[in-house]
Amino acid sequence: MPAVLFRSTSDSAPAWDEMLKQRIPDLDFRTWPDVGNPDDIEFVLAWKMPQGTLDGMPNVKCICSLGQAVDHIFADPTRPQGAWIMRLVDPWMSQAMSEWVLLHVLRYHRQAPEYEELRKSKTWKSLPAPDTASRKVGILGLGALGADAASKIAALGFDTAGWSRTEKQIDGVKSYYGEDQLTDFLARTEILCCLLPLTKATEGAINAQTLAALPKGAFVINSGRGGHVVEEDLLAALDSGHIAHAALDVFRTEPLPQDSPFWEHPKVDLWPHVSAQTNPNSAADQVADAIGKVFRGEAPDNLVDPKVQY
Repeated sequence: MPAVLFRSTSDSAPAWDEMLKQRIPDLDFRTWPDVGNPDDIEFVLAWKMPQGTLDGMPNVKCICSLGQAVDHIFADPTRPQGAWIMRLVDPWMSQAMSEWVLLHVLRYHRQAPEYEELRKSKTWKSLPAPDTASRKVGILGLGALGADAASKIAALGFDTAGWSRTEKQIDGVKSYYGEDQLTDFLARTEILCCLLPLTKATEGAINAQTLAALPKGAFVINSGRGGHVVEEDLLAALDSGHIAHAALDVFRTEPLPQDSPFWEHPKVDLWPHVSAQTNPNSAADQVADAIGKVFRGEAPDNLVDPKVQY
């Protein structure tokens, strides 16, 4: 029987081994670096593999990302060029991501940073009550994660809009799409939530021009990918006061370097890339189904178009 190779420094190989063998009892599951005969490897389950990991594995048919993001796979020019690239589309992951985004939307809407400053000065003071219906929240990217977050935000009564490459239909969410409508989307958005995939087209999407298009005092929430943000531009916008606060779960370099100004910036909520961690309990059915299809020579679900890398 062909073999599965697992490589990730942030996911549990024993947990995945157990979950998958509950579904495929005779599965040959191998964990890097115990590859065995490299000719046996047909399915790879991975997160942020170092470049060259799959060198000398001529029979790899599918590389499955242990998450929604696949840029880490396309970043390796030595990957088997004929292999399918697959992403996880897991309802549990969507729920977790929406929880994290909602946490920060609500914190900013309910003026948590302002009240934290008042607490520091031991000031007992009420601020004007915010109005949910007039608070304009915008989701940049309406894929599986973005659409779920947008729906949940809209359900709470926020004035919710989303932007994507093509028009999307989501109840309670106004759709902006295409480059021509991006500026209008940004101009109406007071809380911007980035859930884009990272591609050549979206690299550096949150930059000086993008930030300047937001209203003064807007908030930025990024749980997409670190490469979406031009970090120097965001820091400048925070320091100038144009952007009031930012919640960041992802960074260009991870782990975040010790000398990064984000660590101690008073207007930044910093998280260590944990907004939507992969859960083998909920995702194993999908992966087991994909393994079975690949071993039978069939295409699995949730394949990524290599031309657009999304």
